Amino acid sequence: MAFSYEGLIHQLEFEGYTESEIVYAVDNCGADWNAQALKAAKNYLNTMPFSYKGLIHQLEYEKFTSEQATYGVDNCGADWNAEAVEQAESYLLHSSFSREELYDQLIYEGFTSEQAEHGVSAVY
Repeated sequence: MAFSYEGLIHQLEFEGYTESEIVYAVDNCGADWNAQALKAAKNYLNTMPFSYKGLIHQLEYEKFTSEQATYGVDNCGADWNAEAVEQAESYLLHSSFSREELYDQLIYEGFTSEQAEHGVSAVY
């Protein structure tokens, strides 16, 4: 699993370690937090489609810093057009959308207008 600094603290708290044990472990574990963010980004992309902005937001939600999240997303090798197509297909699998509604939904999810148009064009 990939963890942010704060995420690892919360995990160790859940496992019942004391505060002093947690601080020592997290401060001395030798983690490369950028590498952890990259690993988390790749893990998320293997499970569901994301836009660039959406994936950064997800990593920040997981308590990676903005810089770490950006590093992970910038280096994950994602094809954002392919992600838009996958997201569009997923929406149409579960709901009815007009072409315009689907485009608007992809924009809302953080895809660029070009990526959203690519995604919509692939399914319509």
